Amino acid sequence: MSPAAPPTDLHELFARVRVVPVVVVEDEAQALALGAALLDGGLPIAEITFRTAGARAAIAAVTRELPELVTGAGTVINAEQVDQAVDAGARFVVSPGLSADVVRRAQHHGLPIFPGVASPSDIMAALALGLDVVKFFPAGINGGVPAIKALSAPFPGLRFVPTGGVSATNATEYLAVPSVLAVGGSWMVDKALVEAGDFAEITRRSAQAVALAAAPTSAAAPASAAAGK
Repeated sequence: MSPAAPPTDLHELFARVRVVPVVVVEDEAQALALGAALLDGGLPIAEITFRTAGARAAIAAVTRELPELVTGAGTVINAEQVDQAVDAGARFVVSPGLSADVVRRAQHHGLPIFPGVASPSDIMAALALGLDVVKFFPAGINGGVPAIKALSAPFPGLRFVPTGGVSATNATEYLAVPSVLAVGGSWMVDKALVEAGDFAEITRRSAQAVALAAAPTSAAAPASAAAGK
């Protein structure tokens, strides 16, 4: 197994796109149709989660057929899944929690890894592993925007990708926080839309997400708050 060759500008891509779709698909056909819908909507990145038996094959199909879509593996919970992600061609790995084994295996392969954190102790462990970008998960039930602001104070060099409870309604509130690099969300790739084959709606929601992320945060955050989450 050869080490992966990750994009050197992945953090820059996160910072530019600012919205990472969190995808659940059952097979290659769903993955390819959904990937094309994301690209049509202007989203050039996707996190395909290891929540289904077909996830590895789906990642492999997308990386082979849609190389312009930067595809990562999500819900990676052990080192063996890191190896599977590498074999499938994933260009980054996302984990729901912090496992030193998972992080070190990803680093061994040269693959960017974004583990989930929910506490100062998690963050200190991530920093000790040499990480400077982490997933804050599940963001909604762990304090949301106020929690990220509080955690940013003692860890000023850390960037967050909040995921879990992030939606089109509140995403701009998260994106307005200086320490937030991007947000992860599934509202534009709702599993019901995938199962119904409504990829036109996924394209429409993806385009809306791109516009939302591009809005000036100084103007967008109050508008989001006024919307009432």
